[in-house]
Amino acid sequence: MTDTLPLSFSAEVVAARAEGRPLVALESTIITHGMPWPQNLETARLVEQTVRDSGAVPATIAVLNGRLHVGLEPEQLEALAQAKDVAKLSRADIAVCMATGGTGATTVAATMIAAKLAGISVFATGGIGGVHKGAEATFDISADLHELAATPVTVVAAGAKAILDLPKTLEVLETLGVPVIAVGQDDLPAFWSRRSGLAAPLRLDNAAEIAAAHRMRVAMGLPGGQLVTNPIPVADEIDGEDLAPIIAQAQAEADAQGVAAKEVTPFLLQRIFELTDGRSLVANIALVLNNARLAAAIASEISETP
Repeated sequence: MTDTLPLSFSAEVVAARAEGRPLVALESTIITHGMPWPQNLETARLVEQTVRDSGAVPATIAVLNGRLHVGLEPEQLEALAQAKDVAKLSRADIAVCMATGGTGATTVAATMIAAKLAGISVFATGGIGGVHKGAEATFDISADLHELAATPVTVVAAGAKAILDLPKTLEVLETLGVPVIAVGQDDLPAFWSRRSGLAAPLRLDNAAEIAAAHRMRVAMGLPGGQLVTNPIPVADEIDGEDLAPIIAQAQAEADAQGVAAKEVTPFLLQRIFELTDGRSLVANIALVLNNARLAAAIASEISETP
């Protein structure tokens, strides 16, 4: 199927595939929509290097001029980090972007689709999307949740973004049959904070156990992937009680300004960055790196199994 697609692999990914080395998919919206220049490029490079240092090969995914790229060359990564008006791609719009020769950065859902096409089993991100607060009126629910139920990729995140309605997000994931696994603790992580106060449905304590669960799902022919929620390191977390009023203020401002749909998350993250004097971004980088390390370990365990 991939032979008929406008699909390109970076030289590093081509070599890794030929040698049977473990690969870790990385999204690109964190570059185009998550951080300002030049910190976005610095962080993207650091995440890729963290994957390498942890024994795997990074595959940052994006659509450039209609081609789906699995792995970006250094010059492509830098160009994307400086690009303007880059589309934010999910399941609904990635095919149109490719068919019309567009350029777009991949969300969790679109990155999972690309990873499956490329035969990559593990994907590291910061946090997944989920059910937005007030969704009972707006029906604003991220496509990430349904993608987790449909596409067989293990996603390593620090939980759902703390700006979301976490209890409803967990409920939807349970309804969709997505395994939600906390790493090394019984409490579900909450992105910038190690604990959400919600009990995690499942707990596994290391990469080998997570890889075994991934392999078992494949052997059973179960659709969908698994969500591995990896708590932010203790030294980097922001306490949930400190964040709660800040998130509430940012949400109130978004509501007052009529911010909606795909613009909600970038708006909230930017306001929280401002209201925390940059602490949220420092924590965000730390948790992404932590997830990259774990994802590389899981990918290595999967690739080492006959």
